[in-house]
Amino acid sequence: MRAVVQRVSRAEVRVDSEPIATIGQGLLVLLGVEQEDDRAAADYLVEKVARLRIFEDTQGKMNLSVSDIGAELLVVSQFTLLADCRKGRRPGFTNAARPEEAEPLCRYFVEQLQKNQLAVQSGRFQADMQVELVNDGPVTILLDSQRRF
Repeated sequence: MRAVVQRVSRAEVRVDSEPIATIGQGLLVLLGVEQEDDRAAADYLVEKVARLRIFEDTQGKMNLSVSDIGAELLVVSQFTLLADCRKGRRPGFTNAARPEEAEPLCRYFVEQLQKNQLAVQSGRFQADMQVELVNDGPVTILLDSQRRF
């Protein structure tokens, strides 16, 4: 699983020009599921996202997590994070999980964040979404469950 985590002052997802999810200060998490991913990979990323210390403390140091400050999360499934661009000019997506495998893991990821007492909203799986955000910092972190060992 791969996640692009962006610290935001606000973020919104629209489908057919209608807002379906909106958050204030918090994290926008773009989530890609690979073929070999399982709940252990999701659990690893949940722990990282919930505890990642990328919000500033009173001394201006990135020392606080989304859990520490009670911020919100917006999770958006994005299979294009698994693009393989090593050959040619057209990305390949053979490593991305099939939708029937990816959707339950995305849902599980969101549910586990909620079990951590976090306020979580999400995009709509397989929908053509427009994502609008204000990246705060900017702070953008790439997490990959394949690199956890």
